[in-house]
Amino acid sequence: MPSAAIIGSSGYSGQETLDRVLRHPQLEVVALGSDSLSGEPASALDVRLNGSLPPFVSNEEALAATADVIFLCLDNERAAGLEPPADAVIVDLSGAHRLRDADLYPAWYGFEHPRPGRLDSWSYALPELYPPAGRLIANPGCYATASLLALAPLVGAIETTGVVIDAKSGVSGAGRELKPSSHAGFVLENLSPYRVGRHQHTPEIAQALGFPVCFVPHLLPIRRGLLVTCYVQPGEAADLRGLLEDAYAASDLVRVLPEGVTPELARVQHTDGAELALFDDPATGHAVVVCALDNLGKGAAGQALQNANLALGLDETLGLRLAGVLV
Repeated sequence: MPSAAIIGSSGYSGQETLDRVLRHPQLEVVALGSDSLSGEPASALDVRLNGSLPPFVSNEEALAATADVIFLCLDNERAAGLEPPADAVIVDLSGAHRLRDADLYPAWYGFEHPRPGRLDSWSYALPELYPPAGRLIANPGCYATASLLALAPLVGAIETTGVVIDAKSGVSGAGRELKPSSHAGFVLENLSPYRVGRHQHTPEIAQALGFPVCFVPHLLPIRRGLLVTCYVQPGEAADLRGLLEDAYAASDLVRVLPEGVTPELARVQHTDGAELALFDDPATGHAVVVCALDNLGKGAAGQALQNANLALGLDETLGLRLAGVLV
């Protein structure tokens, strides 16, 4: 049975990854890394974790464990500085290896990349569009995942100028570390844009699409869930619905909704699936593509496990949250 180690397992993405690995029938947890909980039992994170899980160790110790797959759930700068162990499959949930051009990191991420020469060795992997290649896998960002699911199949059939992405996410997208913008007093009964023109997922989206976009994220007063609304100008006689349906016809995770049905956060929260819908705006001739997903699911931990499954030669849906009718 393949073994798994989770580095940074006490954060939101780490805990969500652990939850999925625990439900995975063919993965065994051999190391839980957390510098803040090192030496504590697994139940220190959640009292329900009182089974046969190993105790927490430092992230350095967990990284050195002989695991077949390692999930990096660290902040961007720490993940960028790590030396990946040889032979293991590494899935990096941070943004440290998403951009191919190291010169973009100071402007968009706020640090000089310490290993610029190795960025090309990482595979940027959104499974439905760009399956993982090799053992070093950069997991896409949550906003980028939703935006690319909506737009990538349409490249070549839409105008490449003037694409606008209006994006909204729950507060868990900011991570577990407390900051002023995640205080209840700021978030509740409020809606605000943030990092306008400066969000780090902007160059990631442009890199994958091959053209720039106007990307504006907003903070929703909810725990989890993400929705992007993309405004595009179709080319002449473009069959955008056909392109979306063809792209995801074989997918178990991405669903193109019937005409007139709108995506809903409530249906994707706590799942690893995504919903897509296409609408026409006859007043302007624009097409509107909407994608909803869970920022901690398909936008992070669920996609990381999906990528790990593919890299290990397993069924890509193992351990994922797909079934059920949530109320």
